[in-house]
Amino acid sequence: MYQQHPSQVSPAQINPSQVQTVSLVDPYVVEALRRLIGCYVCFETTRGRIVGTIIDVKPDHVLLQTHKHQVCVRIAEIVWTMPL
Repeated sequence: MYQQHPSQVSPAQINPSQVQTVSLVDPYVVEALRRLIGCYVCFETTRGRIVGTIIDVKPDHVLLQTHKHQVCVRIAEIVWTMPL
């Protein structure tokens, strides 16, 4: 059977049941962030700095309450974290 290179496959040719999502989880980072739930923190991300209070931590993202909104920040995008 001939297999196409992934770059040669159009989205219309992909069956959703064949899609496999891969996400890396760093349990040490997740645990460190969980210890900061309720704390006001600064995250430096690949898109810039964001500050707020950590509401919840999941294996792949952090829910942050800023002054105006709740923001979901992907852990993979966090460069460093600093409690304020």
